[in-house]
Amino acid sequence: MTRGTRILLSCIYWAFVLYVFVPLMLMILMGFKDSKFIGFPIKSWTLDWYLGVFADTEVISVFGYSVAIAVLSTLVSVIVGTWIAVLLAERKFFGRAVIFGLTILPALVPGIISAIAFRIYARLLDIEPGMFAIIWAHAVHNVPFVVLVVVARLSTLPKSYGEAARDLGADPLVAFLRVTLPYLMPAIMGASIFCLLLSFDDFVRSFFLGGYEPTLPVLIFAKLRSGMSPEINAIATVALILTAILGVWAERSTRRMNKES
Repeated sequence: MTRGTRILLSCIYWAFVLYVFVPLMLMILMGFKDSKFIGFPIKSWTLDWYLGVFADTEVISVFGYSVAIAVLSTLVSVIVGTWIAVLLAERKFFGRAVIFGLTILPALVPGIISAIAFRIYARLLDIEPGMFAIIWAHAVHNVPFVVLVVVARLSTLPKSYGEAARDLGADPLVAFLRVTLPYLMPAIMGASIFCLLLSFDDFVRSFFLGGYEPTLPVLIFAKLRSGMSPEINAIATVALILTAILGVWAERSTRRMNKES
């Protein structure tokens, strides 16, 4: 690689970093502005908007509601996705490619189309808008990502592991629980965090399938309809920091699991 190419790639990299992080930094800074209006210059600084986030019972309640939906939908998607991945990876049967394609399809459908389809299907099944409907939609949307990650991990599992377990007298269920599942834990952990963040951040499906209690993205959207304010920046910043902490913890945990396995 020539020196000019390295310089060009470095410039592209840092331009991308600035493109991503400068808006985030501006959003964080606006949360400190001692005014109800967004814009520069910031003449005085205050922590009131950030302190108000933790004092606002509505925001805390909505945050807890969003976390509950994310955790439950992730649990469902991980169980279903892992089962489908093991079925597709370990068995050869007619129509396997079709089942794999149908499994991946929810991840390829545009969000707005998916939300409308879920809304129509929920009405057909007499599912009332609310927490259960959102969990159902999020889980269906997240299953493909679990399948892709777990199938990729399964492809690196030496066949000798399972054969050794069966030679020692383990039935297929015991072999899966004692050999395959521990080997899959780093992939399951990574897929779980990814699905958790996807569900927590999902706006379109939550908007179409939500009831009277909004999720955090829907609440932020509702507040935006009355205009931008530092309060919205503070809420978004707190959510950003918490998800970033979760992401860093997940990355370190997954790396540690990979080393141990």
